[in-house]
Amino acid sequence: MSYTKEIVIDRIKGYTRETVEDVVITEYPFTIFINGEEFITLLCSPKGLDYLAVGFLISEGIIKSKEQIESIYINEEKGHGYVVVKNKSPFAEKLFGKRTVTTGCGKGTVFYNVLDSLGSEAIKNEIKVKAEEIWDLSSQLNEMSNLFKETGGVHACALCNRHEVLLFHEDVGRHNALDKVIGEAFLKDMDLVDKLLITTGRISSEMIIKTSKRKIPFIISRSAPTDLSVNIAKALNITLIGFARGKRLNIYNNKKNVLIDQ
Repeated sequence: MSYTKEIVIDRIKGYTRETVEDVVITEYPFTIFINGEEFITLLCSPKGLDYLAVGFLISEGIIKSKEQIESIYINEEKGHGYVVVKNKSPFAEKLFGKRTVTTGCGKGTVFYNVLDSLGSEAIKNEIKVKAEEIWDLSSQLNEMSNLFKETGGVHACALCNRHEVLLFHEDVGRHNALDKVIGEAFLKDMDLVDKLLITTGRISSEMIIKTSKRKIPFIISRSAPTDLSVNIAKALNITLIGFARGKRLNIYNNKKNVLIDQ
């Protein structure tokens, strides 16, 4: 399936106009079914759909362990993902019914409770990372963002150790890109307690809650956090960094965990 589409546009530069072909990103309705029942439709990029389905169900508390997943089947032609689970959360029963979640630039996903998240245990966070390492990881993320280079219409998200990107996904929605990373890490049984997450999108409360549920201690963005995400980071001992671009970054929590070589 194509992730992009060519269209004809008029482009104006200064006082000249020309008709050219341009490339836009594909926005794809993807409906997740749980045990045969329609659960939700996500508007996303048509790549890594199995990771997206699993990551979304984990992030929203529908499943807690890999053992709950009996099967996953993706029908790309129909835009359907069928997940068979056992012992699903009772909370899921209240959420069934047709609904659509946007690509994530506005409200994003809605199945969470901020107070519950703030009541979670603080994350054990002893990772020390050099500013140079953060800038290098941000540069790696940029180099891997081929869909963004081609279309300018997606967000990227990556799971890293201190030195390299381990998992990478792009999507029209920043929440979707994060869920794809979470889903792939979950299916690959990766330990996340010593990992860093880098995103190109704004760090909202939903983003940091999704991350904190997987015990990821370090969140970095090229963009800004919201005030609620800063408060959650402080409550849960998460190192939160924004505007990591070029040779600059802002530390919003746990400044002791970011080192500068003298």
